[in-house]
Amino acid sequence: MTLAEPLCPVPDIARADMDAAIEAARMAVGLPVGSRVVAAMSGGVDSTVVAALLHKAGYDVVGVTLQLYDHGAALKKKGACCAGQDIHDARLAAEMLGIPHYVLDYESRFRDAVIDQFADAYLAGQTPVPCIRCNQTVKFRDLLDVARDLGAEAMATGHYVRRAVAADGRAQMRKAVDHSRDQSYFLFATTAAQLDYLRFPLADLEKPQVRGVAAELGLRIAAKPDSQDICFVPNGDYRTLIDKLRPQGREAGEIVHMDGRVLGSHSGITDYTIGQRRGLNVAVGEPLFVTRLDPARRHVIVGPREALLTASLTLDETNWLGDEASMEAAAAAGAPVLARVRSTRPPSPARLSMADGAVSVTFETGEEGVAPGQACALYDPADPDRLVGGGFIKTTTAVV
Repeated sequence: MTLAEPLCPVPDIARADMDAAIEAARMAVGLPVGSRVVAAMSGGVDSTVVAALLHKAGYDVVGVTLQLYDHGAALKKKGACCAGQDIHDARLAAEMLGIPHYVLDYESRFRDAVIDQFADAYLAGQTPVPCIRCNQTVKFRDLLDVARDLGAEAMATGHYVRRAVAADGRAQMRKAVDHSRDQSYFLFATTAAQLDYLRFPLADLEKPQVRGVAAELGLRIAAKPDSQDICFVPNGDYRTLIDKLRPQGREAGEIVHMDGRVLGSHSGITDYTIGQRRGLNVAVGEPLFVTRLDPARRHVIVGPREALLTASLTLDETNWLGDEASMEAAAAAGAPVLARVRSTRPPSPARLSMADGAVSVTFETGEEGVAPGQACALYDPADPDRLVGGGFIKTTTAVV
């Protein structure tokens, strides 16, 4: 953390609240004191507090930090994670706590599984969610294997989500107590086997409390700003990165109204996403939005806002955590769900079905701005805090 960064406010925390946080962490782990637990330490406030709480709770904590991209380029980048200054912060925190700490070079794996997929998705006219890909592959697949190799009985992370054990003994994923920080949308791809091994000690805490705990424990990162945007994209300019990795996306094409009229031209389809209004540089007397992308013909299709309403979508790369045997079984039964298509949007009532061999989600009312490549997380209408699965959006069907 550099002195030039704006610091976040840190509230005082009472001793009783500190003790409660330690006990909550112990309950979240649910293993005998002394058990080995790997703490995934990104260098941020949340994961550092997790490691500290588990250490205070009496566990044999081993900190592991992943170097995911060029830490030299990211050393002074605000809002980064898993590089440069953050690795340094994680190492210092582990030294202060007196716990073993390992830094693993996962740059190659991260590039293959996350960065290249991110660029390919934009080239295909999709809107990717790289944080989900990172959790799905590098963090909750590769890192879990490392944790097991280190002899750990569980791996803990700083995600704001709750792990609960149902009466039948199966682990469930649920929203954190602080719904404004809830990250269940980004973790929809967590499998049942992974959830058995994972722990989330911050489920009962709100972010100001976490900062207060950090300060009480003497952690230097208590006021450190949160990571923002896409960690591996300098200054938030993802188009420059895509142009470098996939220059073919910079091929010119036409901007076409959904009624067939050619309205103008563009200099690359990767400049556009579904729902975009600004930067179209066409004037027809009515507000126009990007409603569809056709990479094969290099067409950006635009139309009125009502054309953004989606009636249904199909899912790819699905994951199921519900009570039915599979998502396909739930879809065949026409199971009702609450479908969340963006992390910033509340879930909407919908129903599962099967369409041409794929799981389909049909909304009760039209959902706006749904784009292929995004994630659709599914929750239980009878228990809205419970995540039951999800998938990546493959196709969409418009209301009009």
